[in-house]
Amino acid sequence: MSKRIGILTSGGDCAGLNAVIRGVVSRAVDGLGWRVFGIREGTMGLLRRPLDYLELDPTMFTGQILRQGGTILGTTNRGDPFAFPMPNGETLDRSEELIAGYRELKLDALIGIGGDGSMEILRRFAQQGDIPLVGIPKTIDNDIGATEFSVGYLTAVDVATHAMDMLQPTAASHSRVMVLEVMGRDAGHIALSAGIAGGADVIIIPEVPYKIEHIAAKIDRLKMRGRNFALVIVAEAVKMENGDSVKVVHHGGETRYGGIGHYLADNISDATGAETRVTVLGHVQRGAAPSAQDRLYALTFGAAAVDLIAAGRFDRMVAWQNREVVDIPIAEAIDQYSAVDKDGVLVRTARGLGISLGDG
Repeated sequence: MSKRIGILTSGGDCAGLNAVIRGVVSRAVDGLGWRVFGIREGTMGLLRRPLDYLELDPTMFTGQILRQGGTILGTTNRGDPFAFPMPNGETLDRSEELIAGYRELKLDALIGIGGDGSMEILRRFAQQGDIPLVGIPKTIDNDIGATEFSVGYLTAVDVATHAMDMLQPTAASHSRVMVLEVMGRDAGHIALSAGIAGGADVIIIPEVPYKIEHIAAKIDRLKMRGRNFALVIVAEAVKMENGDSVKVVHHGGETRYGGIGHYLADNISDATGAETRVTVLGHVQRGAAPSAQDRLYALTFGAAAVDLIAAGRFDRMVAWQNREVVDIPIAEAIDQYSAVDKDGVLVRTARGLGISLGDG
C-alpha cells in the first residue's frame, strides 16, 4: 500500500543533508511507490498555517543538489515546540499544534534528521502524538552515541584538514605559530582527527587538560630541531587554564563558544616569543560540498530509514557500526553521548606520532 511520509532537517546545518533527502526520496518513491513530503525549516513547517512543505520527487535530485551543502528544506535550531518563544518574552507549549500539522498532512510516518537535541524533541513529539518516527544522525560534532559517524562530520574534518594544509606554507614562510580554532561543541573529534591528518604539532581538545608550559615546551623543541614554524589546532570548547569557558555574547544575549584560539595564541607568544596568528574556521566547516564518504553514509542512512518504515520499526535511529548500517532505539542514541575517548586509538596515535596534547 502506498504511504505518505514526511522528512525534515532540524538543528544546525551540515554537509550531506541533501544526500540523505535524496536517499529517502529515491528509495521511497522509485523503490516503493510512496510519496515523500519535505517539511520546511524543521518543525516550523508543521507549525505554520498554511503548512509549509513541498512534495519531493526523484527528478529534483538529478543535478547539483546531491553535491550541495546545507539543506534544500531549510532548518532551525530555535523554536522548541514545547517551549516556543513568544514576542512578549514568554514561552508557549505548541506541541499540539505540531501534532495537528502532522495530521493535516495525512502522513503515515516521519523521518527526522538531527543531532541529539533535535532527536530528543522529535521523540517527545512523536510519543505525545503517537507518531511513527525514524531518526537519522547528523552533526559535525560526531557526538551522538552508538554510531561511528554522523552525517556532516567527515566533511567538517576534510575542511579543517584542508585549512591546515593551507596554513602550513604561510607559517613556514613567516616563521610563525599558526593556531586553528575549529568547531565541535563540547567534543574534540574534529580537532583530533584533522590535527592528525593535517600534521599538527599540538592538538588541544576539551577531554584532555593542558598547560601552556607544555605547549610552549613542544614549540621550543621544534625550534631546537631547526623548525621555524608550528601548527596548533584547538577545539572551540576548550577552556582557559583557570577552567573558565571562552564565549562570545551575540545580539540578544545569546552566548556561544569562541575565542579560545586567540587566548592560546597570546599565551603561546608570551611563553615562547613566537609570532602567532589565529584562524577561526567557524561555519566554513558546515557549508562545504559533502565529501564522498559523507555522501555514502547519507545515502545509506536515507535508504535504510525508509526500509525501517516499511518494516514497521519505529522510535529507532539508523547508525553505522562495524562497517554496517544498523538501527538502535532513539532513546539509546540520545543517552550515549560520545566524547573523545582519552585512551582511544586516535589519542594513542597522536601521542605515538609525537603530537603534543598539551598535558605533558
